[in-house]
Amino acid sequence: MQQILDAIQSGASSDDIAALPIPESYRAVHVLAEEQEMWAGVPSREKDPRKSLHVGEVPTPELAPDEVYLAVMASSINFNTVWSSIFEPISTFGSLKRLARESEWARRHDLPYQVVGSDASGVVLRVGSAVRNWKPGDRVTVHCNYVDDQDASSHDDSMLGSNQRIWGYETNFGGLADMCVVKANQLMPKPAHLTWEEAAVNALCNSTSYRMLVSRNGAQMKQGDVVLIWGATGGIGAYAAQYVLNGGGIPVCVVSSPDKAEILHKMGVEHVIDRAAAGYQFWKDERTHDESEWRRLGKDIRDLCGEDPDIVFEHPGRSTFGASMYVTKKGGTVVTCAATSGFMMEFDNRYFWMRLKKLVGSHFANYKESWEANRLISKGMIHPVLSQTFALDQTGEAAYQVHHNMHEGKIGVLALAPEAGLGVTDQELRDKVGDKLHLFRR
Repeated sequence: MQQILDAIQSGASSDDIAALPIPESYRAVHVLAEEQEMWAGVPSREKDPRKSLHVGEVPTPELAPDEVYLAVMASSINFNTVWSSIFEPISTFGSLKRLARESEWARRHDLPYQVVGSDASGVVLRVGSAVRNWKPGDRVTVHCNYVDDQDASSHDDSMLGSNQRIWGYETNFGGLADMCVVKANQLMPKPAHLTWEEAAVNALCNSTSYRMLVSRNGAQMKQGDVVLIWGATGGIGAYAAQYVLNGGGIPVCVVSSPDKAEILHKMGVEHVIDRAAAGYQFWKDERTHDESEWRRLGKDIRDLCGEDPDIVFEHPGRSTFGASMYVTKKGGTVVTCAATSGFMMEFDNRYFWMRLKKLVGSHFANYKESWEANRLISKGMIHPVLSQTFALDQTGEAAYQVHHNMHEGKIGVLALAPEAGLGVTDQELRDKVGDKLHLFRR
């Protein structure tokens, strides 16, 4: 891999990079099928990604006609990497076996290990025989929608595809590695003003937030909409806050500390609720909601901006879902994409059906949505929310911090990039964007 890195750093031509030998193996972060039961009986909070995420050499898979080999300069931690590492809510090895039944090429994914990671920035090394729009040497970022274009259900909105998957979570050969294998229709141009690690943290979370708020497939936010955003300095929440501000909406952001509130104020958010200081207790016990606490949250929102939310950007799940459904204004929309505090939702249906509210489920983004979200990053209109950068060998620690909510924004992981700060080719735009790139940095 050193020869590949040297070529990239020297600015080698497309032909020179195409002539580089592809190594027979590469360094990758992976989980092992033989360890799927290692956390049996252990509470979720006590499951430790540092013990289940392994870093070591794996064989290089054969390249399919519609794929590319990518030299990964940087990647990032998403919550699905935590789920992979703790084999929760299910082991992902079942997904690999189902994928393997689909075709000769798909069989490559069913292995006794899985290389994880659903983000990457890097340089194309080799393209398959069916790849048209990309060539060796192209600097790219990767979105994680792994879709079968032969499936008719994928052609209106590929997220509705009957066998749509998330790369590096429900497939093998993910981005937390020195090299990865991706479909050509996962590639997007790397934003030229960003470093490798800044470019690596956006695709999954930024695209998810775009679909949830901006796309016709989500809440279709309009100017003046009040948007309640839970976890507004987390991975997807921090992008959501930017989309609301850019789109002429009014964000009301919920965080858990004064430090996180200060980050949002620097972004331009006026209305912030410190959930820890407010001490909301939406559950009296494990089975019983406390409606008075929903009402208190609603009053706090109205005290800040004068009205109830048009849209609630919901992703914590069980801990907040009942409150979200309650505080949304009559005719408003709750859009949800995850459930990091629990998957089984409960809410009072009277406040849903009698007040004509809408509930929209949202999952990642299709290629068009991801491309548009990346375009906004490339124009310096939306900014990466990178807070820390770890080395690939430290991926377990990085995932541990995400698992325990010890971070703000996104955590980047350096793969081939020997240090942070490399990869910028548009210094003029970077200077223009300025401090907006550093709001989340520790």
